[in-house]
Amino acid sequence: MLTVYGRSSSDNVQKVLWTLGETGQPFDHIPLGGAHGGLGDPNFTAMNPHRRVPTLKDGDTVVWESDAIIRYVAAKYSCGELWPAGTSERSQADQWMAWTLAHLYDDSNLLFWLTVRTPAGVQDSGRIHRVHTRLSARYRVLDQHLSGHEYVAGERFTMGDIPPGATLFRYFNLPIERRSHPNLERWYARLCERKPFRDHVMVSFEELRGRLTY
Repeated sequence: MLTVYGRSSSDNVQKVLWTLGETGQPFDHIPLGGAHGGLGDPNFTAMNPHRRVPTLKDGDTVVWESDAIIRYVAAKYSCGELWPAGTSERSQADQWMAWTLAHLYDDSNLLFWLTVRTPAGVQDSGRIHRVHTRLSARYRVLDQHLSGHEYVAGERFTMGDIPPGATLFRYFNLPIERRSHPNLERWYARLCERKPFRDHVMVSFEELRGRLTY
C-alpha cells in the first residue's frame, strides 16, 4: 500500500496527493508536521533523515522531495499518461517542473508567507509589492508559453502541470491585486475542473493565517 506522510495544508504535500489522485491508486495519508508533530519520531526519521514532508512509502521503497515523488508515482503508476512515454514530451514536462522549482516556487511561497502567514499588523507592503512584481514576471513567462499550448508539455495533462499548477489556488486567493495573465487563467480554470485538484489543492489555508512557524 502507498502511504503519504505530511500535513494536507502543506503545498508540497498537496502536489503529491494531487498526483496520486490522478492515478486512481489507493493510498493511506498520515498527517505529519505542523500541528500534527511527529517529524522527530524515530520511525519517521529512519525513512527521511531530513525530517521533512512529504515522504512516500511504497512497499520497501521510500521517496522524499515532492517532485521526486511526483516523478516516481507518474513513472510507476501512470506511464504513458502523467509520465509521457515519448522522450520529447517528457522533456517538456520535466523542464517545467525544474523551472518551477528553480524560478517560480521560492517567490510563490514567499508571497504566501508575506501576505497570509505574516500577521496583518507587521506585514511589509513594500516587500510584498517587490515579490509580487517578480512573481508576476515569472507567471508571464508561463503565460506566454501557454499561449501556444493547452498544457505545459503540449496538448494534454502530464506530470509537468502539477508543480506549477499547484501554486495557483493560493495565488488566485491572495489578498492582492493581480496582473492579467489570460492564458495562465485559462489553464488554471481547466485544472479546477479536475477532481483530484479540487480535492487536494483547492483547500482552505485558514489554519496557516498569521502563523510564522511550521
